[in-house]
Amino acid sequence: MLSTMIELSYKDTGRRERSIPMTGSTHDAGGAALPVRIGSGLFDLLFKGCRIERYPAGQHLFVQEDDADRIYGVLSGTVEISLFSPGGQKLVANIELHHSLVGEIGALDGGTRTATAICLTACELVSLSRAQLFDRMQAHPELARAMIELLCARLRWVSGEMGDLAFFAIEARLAKRLGLLSGISADKDGWIELSQAELAEFLGATRESVNKTLNDWRSRGVIELRRGGVRVVSAAKLRGIASAGEDD
Repeated sequence: MLSTMIELSYKDTGRRERSIPMTGSTHDAGGAALPVRIGSGLFDLLFKGCRIERYPAGQHLFVQEDDADRIYGVLSGTVEISLFSPGGQKLVANIELHHSLVGEIGALDGGTRTATAICLTACELVSLSRAQLFDRMQAHPELARAMIELLCARLRWVSGEMGDLAFFAIEARLAKRLGLLSGISADKDGWIELSQAELAEFLGATRESVNKTLNDWRSRGVIELRRGGVRVVSAAKLRGIASAGEDD
């Protein structure tokens, strides 16, 4: 089945990687959509024989509106995908982890980059040119089918994010985002190492509104805060906040 070709991937707070076949829910327990990737076997087939490329933290892979000619695969590290307004406002669209693909849209259609990709940590990547990508999809039709499913899953993700931004208050959106981040990027003690300004960039919100919401939740025993970090104390309360936003 095609649905076995793509996996939902996240990490628990012990950083043990888990993958879920894409046959069930595409949301975590907090209601947030989980990032998607092609299965590990297909990832290996796609990038077979490619040289490992090492990038330091802070290195840009590409910038929004750049010409697109490569697709990247993440072997290790974390890559941030962000959108920028003409005035320089930033919205973090996604975080890509182990076995994620980066830059597939531009590599497939030959257009310009739809977002900016930057290494948040030191990364090991592999990559293919657009010509190599099409050669491999032609030689292995299962790769082409997996790419179609990946693009559909990305579109569902974007549609969900747009709906959240349009219809939900910041409390529900922040609850969903923290539920997601606690699954994919928290350390073994449950801390999510992001500043309040960075959390605001995920939501298209102001730092002040995020600060107000987080401090309210801390007083209610939902989270703990420290400089540059947040930890979910009560996942049940966080899910309740996310669900209440959906019911409004």
